[in-house]
Amino acid sequence: MSTKLAPSILASDFANLQKECEMVNNSRADWFHLDVMDGVFVPNISFGMPVIKAIAEHATKPLDTHLMIVDPDRYIKTFADLGVDVLTVHYEACTHLHRTIQAIKAEGMKAGVALNPHSSIHLLEDTIDDIDLVCMMSVNPGFGGQSFIENTFNKVKALKKLIREKGTETLIEIDGGVTNQNAAALVEAGADVLVAGSFVFRSSDPMATISNLKNIAG
Repeated sequence: MSTKLAPSILASDFANLQKECEMVNNSRADWFHLDVMDGVFVPNISFGMPVIKAIAEHATKPLDTHLMIVDPDRYIKTFADLGVDVLTVHYEACTHLHRTIQAIKAEGMKAGVALNPHSSIHLLEDTIDDIDLVCMMSVNPGFGGQSFIENTFNKVKALKKLIREKGTETLIEIDGGVTNQNAAALVEAGADVLVAGSFVFRSSDPMATISNLKNIAG
């Protein structure tokens, strides 16, 4: 399977959202990555349902939505109705993670679980069979443009080992600080999906940057 690339729309130009969506549609990117922050679980607020609805109207590729919010269970059906394909919740925000995963799947979406940099991959040993995607935070969640945390490589390798031992098809997604300097090493460590925000949208030619990342990642 070739590595998937998911540009993070949070880093895009919101004054030209349709244009940015069309750029991603026409690029070699595989998914749209949407970061939803509530200012409680993380110290920042991003965007909510009206913006996702607008993106969904223009996007021709799957919507990979990452919830950095408290009590995500309240909104699972809402995100399904908006057309979200992959819904990721934080391990740290879910009191009953297994139930949350099942609720996401019951709405016809792929279920993702995100881990903060301080959270061990072993926390997912009992649920990995049910998880479609693990979003490994390689920066502290809440703000774009942060430096990549090097220990991520070790966590990816350990998680890939766990996935193979359990015989699941869970994808590993890396979110935060992904560039052309670490993309190849992340894929070699076991990453399946790379999220890139600032590196893509703040480049002089985002479409060319996406293509370059795809070539590096393979």
